Amino acid sequence: MRSNKIKRIGSFLLIFLFIITVLILPTAGATKERPCLFVGGIPFGVRFVTDGVLVVGYCDVPCGGKPQNPAKAAGLCPGDCIYQVNGKEIKNAAELSAEITKNGQTGIEFSYRREGQERNAQLVPLPCDSDGKLRTGLFVRDSGAGIGTVTFVTDHNTFGGLGHGICDGESGALIPLSRGSVMGVTIGGLSRGAVGSPGELKGHFSADRIGVLTQNTPCGVFGSFTDRPALPAGKLPIAYRNEVHDGAVTLWCTLDDNTPREYTAEISCVHHTAQGNKCFTIHVTDKELLAKTGGIIQGMSGSPIIQDGHLIGAVTHVLIGDPTTGYGIFIENMLSNMAVPLS
Repeated sequence: MRSNKIKRIGSFLLIFLFIITVLILPTAGATKERPCLFVGGIPFGVRFVTDGVLVVGYCDVPCGGKPQNPAKAAGLCPGDCIYQVNGKEIKNAAELSAEITKNGQTGIEFSYRREGQERNAQLVPLPCDSDGKLRTGLFVRDSGAGIGTVTFVTDHNTFGGLGHGICDGESGALIPLSRGSVMGVTIGGLSRGAVGSPGELKGHFSADRIGVLTQNTPCGVFGSFTDRPALPAGKLPIAYRNEVHDGAVTLWCTLDDNTPREYTAEISCVHHTAQGNKCFTIHVTDKELLAKTGGIIQGMSGSPIIQDGHLIGAVTHVLIGDPTTGYGIFIENMLSNMAVPLS
């Protein structure tokens, strides 16, 4: 009897070991495939149209001999995006102006978005003392253009760049994107950065549309190229946030010789849990880059950063008080903001 009991225990042990060996161990040993991306470092241009009309500031209306501002009094603020007037959809500043002229005498209801929430405001425009035209007291914009640096391109020719969003220069608000075109860019010159005065890459659109822009997010802009551009840095695996460490890195960018080149730098103060676009500090050490630009300048946002043979992220900002130093974003943060996953 005891012998039979021992045999049954032995049988259960053998079955248990079989399950561990065949099912559990292979699963535990399996690892998620590490994405590989084409490294950017080339400039790109953007022409975009906003989704609605973006409020960027105020302009008081001289009426009755004193400055007044109906929009400000009604609660509208820079960064708000107006999408309807009296229930009618508007797409640009011209349509907004026409509705104000048409309905201004009886009052206007603006429908707008603020930080993702839909709101309403009512106001009556005032006639300007100088010409009698009805005015609300708002500065608005409905389109724009600029240049930045491509961070990565996928096998399917989708790309990410900038490492931060396209924001309005006056209000600092993320611009709501309706549609955008990606343009080829030729860098024609640059202004060197100095303490208190950020430098800038100066370029012009050099080709017809070479792609489309589909997303504007706090962690970068995203779109797709019609054809993959030449990328001399090649293809590299990404590094996950927990693998990024203080120490030497290189960054890729294109200056006024219009040739992507690799420059040395160092990163520090790595915040492994950071979710935004300021995840670590980057300090330029390359003598050639420092002599040319003074460090990080506008237009270099999105420059890919390489460490230990892996793409770890991109340059995002420069410190106004020290142009040799700025911030960078984890590549994981950029990828998590893409609408279409890599897989």
